[in-house]
Amino acid sequence: MIARLGPVLAAAVVLSGAPPAQAAAAQPVPEIMAALGDSISTGFNACGWYVSCTSRSWSAGDHREITSHYLRLSKLSGTLHKHNLNYAAPGSTSADLLGQVKKAVAAKADYVTILIGAQDACARSEQAMTPVPTYRRRLEAALAELRAGMPRARVLIASIPDLRRLWQAGRGNPLARTFWTLGRVCPAMLANPSSTRRADTERRNRVRDRVIAYNQAAAQACAAYGPRCDTDGGAVFAFPFTLDHVSKWDFFHPSAAGQRALAELTFKNGFDWIDPR
Repeated sequence: MIARLGPVLAAAVVLSGAPPAQAAAAQPVPEIMAALGDSISTGFNACGWYVSCTSRSWSAGDHREITSHYLRLSKLSGTLHKHNLNYAAPGSTSADLLGQVKKAVAAKADYVTILIGAQDACARSEQAMTPVPTYRRRLEAALAELRAGMPRARVLIASIPDLRRLWQAGRGNPLARTFWTLGRVCPAMLANPSSTRRADTERRNRVRDRVIAYNQAAAQACAAYGPRCDTDGGAVFAFPFTLDHVSKWDFFHPSAAGQRALAELTFKNGFDWIDPR
């Protein structure tokens, strides 16, 4: 898998601390796909003020500006046309993933994307973050449910973005700092955004370490699932995004440009799909 991704993405795997999933053979284009996860996968704030913009989702969106997985796969085969479901929900943590998987199974989705964990880390405090063993158990339970209900479903697990990178990108922007503080946006990472005191620096580093551990746990759960599960090899985590990739409504969620970058990174580093033409 690392050899297939190339040296840059191999470095991303090392950076994220996440071992790659088993190498997956080329896959036939799915007939039904479902996006699972949190507000990132709903396109929250990518088109308006505090609303989900599912058409701009990196995964199942149908807006041509984004070039989502759905649109790319639809070009390979007409079987997927209008079979793009989105069961992700703003505010979801790993605790909500099993319920979303059950909806995907009921819909007979044979391709599922998962991006979950940012809200597990973006708790009200560092102490309130989801423990890593709990996060992994929840992913394993969700994947087991999917395997039982749709044994031939393909799964792509995208890595959680580097939340400290967000702080680095926005700490010099007064408007971003104001949004983060007044809106209590991801307080575990973004509290006291102007501070460079040792306590705040170490807190941010620990939150980042937790995200790395989540990504590693997700990659391990994916590898245990088998060749029908793939990851992005840490590409999203390693992406050096800027404020241009972040919504100006909250300086947290991906903008349309951010969603487009997510689509590109995850599709390029996910499955190899068979073009039936």
